Amino acid sequence: MTTALRKLLVVEDDEGLQRQLRWSYEDYEVIIAGSREAAMDALRIHQPAVVTLDLGLPPDPDGVSEGFATLDEILRARPATKVIVASGHGARESARRAIASGAFDFYQKPVDIDELGMIVRRAFHVADLEAENRRLADSVQAATGDVLGGIITGAPEMLKVARMIERVASAQVSVMLLGASGTGKELLARGLHNASMRAGKPFVAINCAAIPENLLESELFGYERGAFTGAVKTQEGKIELAEGGTLFLDEVGDIPLPLQVKLLRFLQERVIERIGGRKSIPVDVRIVCATHQDLDNMIAAGRFREDLFYRLAEIVVRIPSLAERHGDAVLLAHHFLAKFSRENGRNFKGLMPDAIAAISDWHWPGNVRELENRMKRAVIMAESPRLTAADLDLGDPSNEAALALKSVREAADRVAIRRALARTDNNMSHAAKILGVSRPTLYDLIKQYGLESA
Repeated sequence: MTTALRKLLVVEDDEGLQRQLRWSYEDYEVIIAGSREAAMDALRIHQPAVVTLDLGLPPDPDGVSEGFATLDEILRARPATKVIVASGHGARESARRAIASGAFDFYQKPVDIDELGMIVRRAFHVADLEAENRRLADSVQAATGDVLGGIITGAPEMLKVARMIERVASAQVSVMLLGASGTGKELLARGLHNASMRAGKPFVAINCAAIPENLLESELFGYERGAFTGAVKTQEGKIELAEGGTLFLDEVGDIPLPLQVKLLRFLQERVIERIGGRKSIPVDVRIVCATHQDLDNMIAAGRFREDLFYRLAEIVVRIPSLAERHGDAVLLAHHFLAKFSRENGRNFKGLMPDAIAAISDWHWPGNVRELENRMKRAVIMAESPRLTAADLDLGDPSNEAALALKSVREAADRVAIRRALARTDNNMSHAAKILGVSRPTLYDLIKQYGLESA
C-alpha cells in the first residue's frame, strides 16, 4: 500500500522556478499556483499544511502588495496553514511585515533549495505537532463524555474501574477504593454517589489522616453541649450531616483502634451516639472509603480490625496508578494545560515532542496529583508558546526501565539506518523507502543519532 505524499502548495509565478521547485520536492505532492486566485482555489481543494509564497505576484510582480494580500487571505481561510514567504523586495522590511502578519517564516531570494527545504520540513513538523495537540485536546473532551464523574481517561484499565463502579452504584453496599495517593479516589467516590439513587442527598467527605486522633471522633459522631471543655453548643458529626447520602472516609487506615470499635457498631446497628449524649440517633448513610495502605498487613499486625474491614469492603475496587493507565498521562497533560492556561491568562499552542516523550516515560510516583502540580508550575513559569520537557522538569526521568527501553530503541534505530544506507550505497531516497520513513525524517534521524559520517 503506497503512502500518500504530503501536499505542499508553491505560489510562484516564475515558470522556471516552478519547475525547479517541483523537481526538488520529490517527497511531497507539489501543487503550483501562479496567482492569488489560483492559490486560493488550490488551498480550498487540496488543503495543504504548508505553503511557500512569493510576494512578487501579478499584477504587482515587482512589488509586494499582491503577495501580502495573498498571505492575509490564506490565513483568514485556514489560520493553521504554515506560510513560508520568499521575496527579494526590501527583504528586511518584508520579513518583519510577513512575520507580523502571521507567516511561519521568511526566506530571501535567490532561492537555495536545500536551505528552503529545511524550512519546509520544519514547517511540516510544526504543523504535525499542532495537529496532534488538537487531536489530543479533542480526545480530552471525548474522554470525559460518558465516563463516570467526568473522569478524563482513554485507558482500558481505568475504564474498567469506572464501569465497575457504575454497576455497584445502585446497590446498597459499602465500597472500598484501594489505590496509591493521587489516583483520584475521591473523584471516583463522588462519581459513585452521583450515579446512585442517593445523588440528590449530601456527599460528605472526611480525610481521616488529616484530623488529630482526639478530634476525629467528634468530627465523625458529633457532640452534645457541655460534653467537654469548649463544647458550647451541640454539633452534628459528619455521619449525621450525610443523612440519606454518602459518607466518604478517605485514608480509613488511619482511624485509631478505639474509634474503629465505635465505627463498627454504627455499621452494624445504623445508629450513633454523639459524644456526651445518651440518645441513639438512627442514620441512613452509605459508606464509601479509601486508603493507600495495605490493610491485609495492618490486620495481620493488629492495627486494623478484620470485622470492620469486612463491613467496609463489601465491594473492593482497585484503582490503577497513572503509570498503569497507558496514554492517560499525555491526555491529562493537555487537559491541565488548557485549564491552567485559562486560569492564568496564558496562551499555549501545546506540548513539544520532548515534553510528550518525557510525560509518557515518567513513572509518576505522585500520580495525577503530581502531573497536575507540574503542569500548573510549567504554565506559570514557561516562556515559550509550547511547553518543553525542561519546563516540566522531566528531562532526566529516574525510571530506569523507561531509560533502558529508550536506549534499546535508539540502538535498534542506529543499526537499521546503517544497514539501509549500506545496502543502498548511501542513496537517501532508497534507504528511506526501505526503512518506511520519508527522506526528511531519515535526515533528521541521521542527525539525531550522529550518523552523518556513516
